[in-house]
Amino acid sequence: MRRAPVIAALSALTLALPAVAETWTPYTEPTDKGLQWSFDRDYSYRDAASGRIVVMTAIGKVGATPRMGPSAPGAADGVGFVYALDCKARNLIPMGSYSPRKPLEIASGWRGEAVKKADGSDDAALMRQVCSAEGSYPTK
Repeated sequence: MRRAPVIAALSALTLALPAVAETWTPYTEPTDKGLQWSFDRDYSYRDAASGRIVVMTAIGKVGATPRMGPSAPGAADGVGFVYALDCKARNLIPMGSYSPRKPLEIASGWRGEAVKKADGSDDAALMRQVCSAEGSYPTK
């Protein structure tokens, strides 16, 4: 009889795991070395205070086994950035970066940081992909 509660707890944990899965969506074409930038749709949200869409990006190697990233901050293969995008003004605020040796840290005053014009093909691709679904992100 003692096994029943343990089995129930493990079953609940197993069912809960897929809910926290990351949905990485590529937004650049793979480079000649097979590297590609993606953003995590599950992490993305509209910031209620600024109206900007906050996204986590990561770089990964396409076709590698095991795949090198994209992954989450703190993971051995995780390398990326977090940005706050303004789809109308076509600019962004770099909020933080992470790597296996540097955990993600986002300053509480990021909303007051200087904006950066979205320039270059990677920024344009990120804006295009994220902003095409602008109304679908939850507000937090």
